[in-house]
Amino acid sequence: MKQFIAFIKKEFHHIFRDTWTMVILLLLPILMLILFGYALSTEIKSVNIAIYDPSKDSLSEEIIRKLESSEYFNIIRMLDSPFQIEEEFQAGNTGMVLVFCENFYKNTLSKGDAQIQLLTDGSDPNTAVTITNYASGIIKSVMRKSFASNPDAIRVNIITKLIYNPEMKSAYNFVPGVMGMVIMLICAMMTSISIAREKETGTMEILLASPMKPLLIILSKAVPYFFLSCINLLTILLFSVFLLKVPIAGSLIALLTVSLVYIFVSLAIGLLISSITSSQLVALLLSGMALMMPAIYLSGMIFPIENMPRGLQIVAQIIPAKWYIVAARNIMIKGLGFSSILKEFAVLSGMALILITISFKKFKLRLE
Repeated sequence: MKQFIAFIKKEFHHIFRDTWTMVILLLLPILMLILFGYALSTEIKSVNIAIYDPSKDSLSEEIIRKLESSEYFNIIRMLDSPFQIEEEFQAGNTGMVLVFCENFYKNTLSKGDAQIQLLTDGSDPNTAVTITNYASGIIKSVMRKSFASNPDAIRVNIITKLIYNPEMKSAYNFVPGVMGMVIMLICAMMTSISIAREKETGTMEILLASPMKPLLIILSKAVPYFFLSCINLLTILLFSVFLLKVPIAGSLIALLTVSLVYIFVSLAIGLLISSITSSQLVALLLSGMALMMPAIYLSGMIFPIENMPRGLQIVAQIIPAKWYIVAARNIMIKGLGFSSILKEFAVLSGMALILITISFKKFKLRLE
């Protein structure tokens, strides 16, 4: 029995001595609970909308007040011209634009002449359908209340239209997200595991004994995954266009450029993880905890970031996949050019520069 207790104590010492094992064992459940508890929500709240109201009568203003008081919508702009609608969607700040017809209240009393258009960003069809249903419900409730004494007088035609994705194809939404996930998987996870394997098996010392400089050794481990990621990127694009019928409506050169920067970011993350871990298992678990889970739940690929708590929204800003998915959607689905992704390109470039600098510095300290 004493020997059994001694072995138990020894195992506890091994666990407590490994810092990353303790981090994974104690922090991973907390991280999963936070992500699953707060990020996994299909409820849509605080959607930014713009309104074009040429009528400006009492009924249209009542509908606007109801929308503004709802927890589902934030009115960020009142448009002065219908030509500003496309600009709002291209800027990416608006999820829906509400358009009233002229003489709205007067036409409501006539036979079917009053119209309200609900224009939504169809690059995420699930969110677009949900917020359209919310807005339609609010409009109908206002109409029922305003014409409670004469419900037969209600003559309003609510017209819904999905911009960029009128056919509501779900592939338009998940293809850019899958691109971000595959690139992250190949570059970051595989790179970190590959270098950790060299350390774990003891072959890293043999490599360092060769005439090649340590920096070139590290780069030689990363370059194959860079080319594999490029092949995967081209494969996904070909399958998306010819099999899933997802068009590349914007600039292909802009898409490839931002994708290459994203690959560099992912490689730098893999190098950084490998510099602070010494085993494949720890590198794999750390990659899953630090990359895969946040990339799935905090990138906006599945769940809208705007619906998450403020703390998770801040964390989402440092997730590279979030910026890449936004850029890919703008180019592929919205048909925009390089000028529309300058912000995302600058953020990813900054991340790449910072991460690569830190990673190489860590490796130099480790390998000298």
